[in-house]
Parts: sequence; structure tokens; C-alpha cells
Amino acid sequence: MPASPSTARAINDRLALRLLQQEGPLTAGQLKQLTGLSRPTVADLVERLTAARLIAVVGEAGEQRRGPNAKVYGIVADRAHLAALDVRTEGVAVVVADLVGRVLAEASVPIGADTGTGPAVEQAVTLVERVAKEAGADRLHTVGIGAPGLVDPSSGELRDSTGLPQWHRRFVATLQERLPEARVSVENETNLAALAEQRDGAARDRDTFVLLWLGHGTGAAVVLDGALRRGASGGTGEIGFLPVPGTSALPTSTDCEGGFHSLAASAAVVDLAAQYGVPAAGREAPVVGIVRAAAGVVREAVGRVSGTDLSRPADPVREGAAGAPQSGTSGTAAAFLDALADRIAVGVASVVAILDPGCVVLGGEVGQAGGADLAARVQDRIALMTPLSTEVRATTLGGGAVLRGALLTARDRAQEELFTPGGRGRPDGGQGPSSPPPGRSAGGADPGVDPRKD
Repeated sequence: MPASPSTARAINDRLALRLLQQEGPLTAGQLKQLTGLSRPTVADLVERLTAARLIAVVGEAGEQRRGPNAKVYGIVADRAHLAALDVRTEGVAVVVADLVGRVLAEASVPIGADTGTGPAVEQAVTLVERVAKEAGADRLHTVGIGAPGLVDPSSGELRDSTGLPQWHRRFVATLQERLPEARVSVENETNLAALAEQRDGAARDRDTFVLLWLGHGTGAAVVLDGALRRGASGGTGEIGFLPVPGTSALPTSTDCEGGFHSLAASAAVVDLAAQYGVPAAGREAPVVGIVRAAAGVVREAVGRVSGTDLSRPADPVREGAAGAPQSGTSGTAAAFLDALADRIAVGVASVVAILDPGCVVLGGEVGQAGGADLAARVQDRIALMTPLSTEVRATTLGGGAVLRGALLTARDRAQEELFTPGGRGRPDGGQGPSSPPPGRSAGGADPGVDPRKD
């Protein structure tokens, strides 16, 4: 059954907007070529989108032809402003961007463990308001939040937990009250990191992969055939609760101590480094400084022996395994990385045995600090533990993947609404009556969270 004229127009409009978003400003001629539509059809959609203030002339093409230069059209970036938040146990980071995702302002604020609930919530909400003001955003159309916790697939709500500071449980509701016109949605932080790695990071060429988050806590995100999988209760990837050898107890339904968390979370990694006499280095968080310094020492040692150009990414672990002698500081660092890889491989092997993803990305601050050195060690161990071919890669986004994923999600949601007929007719950019009531988010908003994936 052929589409109605109105449906066909809507499809054509969305196609053109997507191309402008992906390719950047285009002329009407370029839109005709890319869409395959007729010249009159393209002229009509350009007129409609311009009248709706979704696109505007941003310049002229310097084409070599007679007559005036062709007008170049681009998305009206300030049609809507977006915010992305990364909520951690110890603070909040915020970015505000325009409709095409260009960052206009960003900031973060630490929140100490001894800060009261009210003051902590006020600090976090005030930060969002201040960054929006610095970005020149009179109002926020969409707010995407990445936080630790399980997102219920049916309601979109974050399940409650007693493991995080009390201010987490009031933050989202208070933010929605202060920004009543904004669409506020919450997603598990590791899931957002995986989306960012797939769009802009280490998994750009993969439709199926697993992101293993290594930071303050541990977690995993599963992407199969291009789709993020959450599971029946939203708990896919709660690898911190995975029972593993090498711990003194079993995890419980409320405490992941004794699970994979006890082997690979930041506190466990710091303890492991102490056992090997590897000191913290730099001004970074202790676990990041330790892992980064150890990887750097090993790379430098391998480079001295093999003459490797250290200015380019290499595979120093494999080079070292080929016979580079290690002693003293480099030997200690290598032994520590080996022991850490042994621990991480336990979790990776479990994921591989069940899902066979073909690719595992070591994410988070620790995955980034370990880089190719740590990833190669883990891959070597997995090759001995399972017959399933698995590539292990290091994140290219690190801890910033959560914020990047939240921004990508907010941009997609805003564009989905604004690029849809009926969602772009209001002068406020689609904001207003459809906003959720205070205390709720567009995707659910019980801000109870879980500490396992922070």
C-alpha cells in the first residue's frame, strides 16, 4: 500500500534532516543526489524545513557555474539545547550542547561523602543550571543522565539501592522540578559508555561486542547485532556479582563483595599493586596512576630493547613476550600487569563462554590507563581459556564515554522529536505539555541507583 502524501513528506523530511546531521551543510542539489528525490520534491522539503526553523541558509557553495551560487543549508543548531550528566558516587559532570551535539559549556563538581543530602542535591542541580547559563541556553530541551543502577526495561525507572549516597535518590526528581519543561531520562552508565564506544570509540566497526567497565566498580554492557541488551530486569552486565575463584566469599543479592567486583574494582586493583610494590604515580586517582605508570614502564622497557618507536601505538606486551628481558622496576610492573590481566580474564572468559561476542572492550578509567598493554595480556589469556576467537581492545574514550554516551542519547531523542511532524510546531521547540510531572523522567525517574558500576 503506497504511503499517503503526508507520510511521504514526513519520510522525505526526516531523510533530509538525517543527511544534514550526518554529512553537515548541503546544497539542494546535493540533497537531491543523496536522497534520489526529484528537484521539485527537494525544493518543497527545503521550504517546509526552513519554515519550521529546522534548517537555515548557512552559506553559499562556490560551484563553478553560471548564475548565483547555490545556497547551503544546515540544521539550526540552537533550535534546542541539550545537557548530558555523568553522576558518580563522588560528584557530577555536566556538558551542555546544541542540537547537532556541539559542546557549548562543561563543568564538574566533586561532592564529598560527608556532604548532607540537601546541600549535595543543591550543588548538583545548581551546576546544571550554571553550565546551561554559560552555554547561553535559556531552557534545556532534553537532559540525558548516566548513573549507576539497573534500568527497568518496562518502566524505564532506576531500581532502588541502599548502596549509594542519599543525594542520588533525590537528585533526578529535584532536577526535573527545577527544569519542568525538559525531557529528563536516565540510563545505566555502562550502557551509555558502550553506545559511545560503538558510535565514536573502540567498537565503531562492531555490531556485536561487550564493554567491560573497569573503574570504581565493575560492570558490563552487551551489544548484540547492533542493539543494546538489558535483560528481563535490566540487569544484563551486572558482572560485579559474578561468583569467581580467588575471593573469600560469595556475593549476595545486596552485596557484590566476593564476586568479580572483589577482583577487579579499583580498591582491589590498588591492593594488588601494593602486593607487587607498585606505587601510585601522578595526580590522578590512585588506581589510574598505578595502572598507567605500570603500562608506561613496561612500554619504555620494551622500546629500549627492541628499538620500537614509542611515539606510535604498539603491542608492547607481545613484543615483550617475544624475549625482551625485564628486571627491576620494569619486571615488577610487568608482573603486576600480568596479575591484573589474570583477574580481568576471569570475567572476560565468563562473558565469552556465554555470549561469544567476538570483541571485548576494556572500558572505564582503568581500561584506558592499561591501554594496549593490558588489553593484549588479557587477550593472550583468553586465547588459552576458550576456543572462541575473541579480540580484546582498549577503550579510546575512557571514563569520558559515559558523558559522551549521555550526550549522544540526548541528541538522538531531541532530534527524534523535533524531526517528527507534530513535534516541531510549537515555538518552544516541542517543550511544554508533554513534559513529565516533577519527580518523574521521560524514561522513568525513581533516582535510586546501585553502586556496582560507578
